[in-house]
This record gives sequence, structure tokens and C-alpha cells, in this order.
Amino acid sequence: MNALTALWGAIVEAWQELRIHRTRVLLSLIGVGVAVCALSSVVGLANIAEQGMRENSERWGGRPALIAVFPSGEGSASETRLDAAWAAILKRHDIRYSSKVGSSALPVQFRDGVTTVPVQTVDPSYATMHRTVVAQGRWFLAADEQLLAPPVIVNEAFWRRLGSPSLAAHPTATVRKGETKVTAVVVGVMKTPDAPDDATAIILNSALDRLTGGRNADYGPPSLEAWVPPERAKPLVDAITAEFDQALGQGAVSVSRNDYLAHQDSDPLLYFKLVVGGVAVLILLLGALGLVNIAMVTVRHRIREIGVRRSFGATSARVFFAVMMESVVATVVAGAAGVGLSVLIVKSPWVEELLGRGMIADMPPFPVEAAVLGLVAATAVGALAGLLPALVAVRVKVIDAIRY
Repeated sequence: MNALTALWGAIVEAWQELRIHRTRVLLSLIGVGVAVCALSSVVGLANIAEQGMRENSERWGGRPALIAVFPSGEGSASETRLDAAWAAILKRHDIRYSSKVGSSALPVQFRDGVTTVPVQTVDPSYATMHRTVVAQGRWFLAADEQLLAPPVIVNEAFWRRLGSPSLAAHPTATVRKGETKVTAVVVGVMKTPDAPDDATAIILNSALDRLTGGRNADYGPPSLEAWVPPERAKPLVDAITAEFDQALGQGAVSVSRNDYLAHQDSDPLLYFKLVVGGVAVLILLLGALGLVNIAMVTVRHRIREIGVRRSFGATSARVFFAVMMESVVATVVAGAAGVGLSVLIVKSPWVEELLGRGMIADMPPFPVEAAVLGLVAATAVGALAGLLPALVAVRVKVIDAIRY
């Protein structure tokens, strides 16, 4: 209890000293606040960048763990037999998320003529498995397979060629199917930053026959995908391979894990994290050096004050602790202000849009570890910056008060 009382008394005394010397303290703490803000911001922005990199990898290769089944080509089973065997496997292993993924082409009637548009054929679960981002409208629903007009999701280039209609008005696209025309309803617009000028689309596998009359052999057979817990991936790959061999014949399909973590034992973002950590430490060291210099100058100007305190009976430990606590209390306040400013910067809509480009489906919140790191760093900087001045203050003698 006495120790807590002494600690609280030292904090109160340090705060009073900070109020007396607030002009000098304010100038010295600007650098600390900026350093802590930069440190927390670097960690927060790195968190967003890391999420963007992870989602981009998952958008192409699927979320861990994604198992892909590829027909072997020559001698492979028909699509009907493959689908039947796949349905049985999904039910047997209680796999919730799966999709058939293929490619095809749609001859679409635009205002400036008919254009053959490359399309991807998927099932509704594909968006969850690949973190597909729909900028406007929505993704496919299970009920969409029963609609009379097949739903289609287009990219921004496709949407602009339709005249950028409001999705609330249920715009349609006319698809040429031989000599007939099929009307498809546009239900969503997706972002494709890698090919902004090329029209592309996504349709459901169930709507393929109604829109194109069947799968084009030029694009090859579709693959099958399943999203499973990472710890189940290896045994499931072996089990699915054996079950396909039994159902379709030896070597009819190739089964493998296809996500970005499939062949990596270490963190693929480790190098990125080390670089960010190095920058953050450098920023903190620069802030600490600036504070140490100013704190030393401040103590030199307070020799008379410290000498008078010693003359009234202040012990060396009391002087040491008081001087150090001034730095610690001041830097904690500056650190809290820096963390608050960092939150405003990192979570501003402009910064999130700049880093995410609208492609991050799960924008991460401001990381708690960034705030804690900022406050801990501020406290540590205060203690280190107050150490040398406190040692100088302890060596001040009563006679120094008269000399200065």
C-alpha cells in the first residue's frame, strides 16, 4: 500500500512539474507524439496491406485450404460421371463449400455490336471460397438457379458498355445463342483492376446450357474445388484421390491442394513483416534520441531547482524517480495522443480506399496490438529518455544551487 501511495504521489508530482514547464515539455513531446503516431500508423497500415495481399492470393488460389480436382485429359471420365462422383464425395465427407469452375464465352449484343465475352462458370459458394468482391449489387444466391432469366455478374467494363444502368432497375444483357436470343439479368458488378478495359462476366454452371448451349471443348473441362479446414486438407486429398480412382478409374483426375499456403511451411508475408518492423523501430529510435537531447538540456536548466530540493531533504532515490517519472508521464500522454491520431489516419475512408482499392472484402479494424505497441513504446521511450537526466539530477549537490 505504501509503495502504491509513493508511486501515485510521484505521478502527481511529475504532472505538476509538467504543468509548470509545459512550454518546454510540449516542444519536446511533439517529436515523441509524432514518432508514436508513425509507429502505430505503420503497424496499422501494414495490417491493411497484409490483409490485401492475403485476400489477393486467396482470390486467385482460394482460401486455405482449397482442394482442387483436375480431370487428367486423355481417358478422363465424362462431366456427368465426374459430377456424380463429386457429389457423393462431398456428401460422404460433409464438405459444405464447393464449386465447379470452368471457362466459356458468350456472344453479347451491346449497343455497338456483338462481342464475344469470356465468362467464368461457377457455383454460388465460389465467392466465399475465393473472396470475390462485388462492388455493386450482389453475388449469386442458391435460388438464382431457378430463375427464368439467367442471372449474370459483370465487370465494370461490361457494365459501362451496357450504359451503366442502375441495378435497381434489373438491367438485362442480350446473349446470342445461335439464331435465338437469350435475356440475362445483371445482378452484380465486380471489380477487375487487372483488366479494366476488357468486358468479362461470371455465370452459374446451371445457366450454362441456357446461355451457350453447352460447354465449349476449346476451353477444356472444368475443375472442381472444395474449401476445407487446413488440418483436414492432407487426409482429404488422399481420401478423395482414392475415391475418384475407385469410381472413375486409376488416374482419371488429379487432386491437390491449390491455395497459396499449399507449398509453404513458413509465413509468406514474413519478409514484409520484418521490413515493417524495422521501419517502426527506426522511427521509434529517432523519436527517443530527440527526447533524450531535449531532456538533458532541460535538466541542465533545472540544477538550481534540484539543488534546493536536495537541501530540503530530498533523497537521491526521490530525485531520480521524480525526474524519470516526468519523462514517463509526459511520453505516455504524448503516446496516447499519437495513437489517437494514428487511428484517425489509418481508419480514414480515403486511406482505406487508397490501400484497398475497393478489393478488400474484410477490412481489418485498427489493430489493438498497434495501440498497445504505441503506448508501450511511449512508456519505454520515456523511461530510457529519463534515465540519463535522472542520473545527472542525482549527482547534483546542494552547493550547485548556490553556484547556479
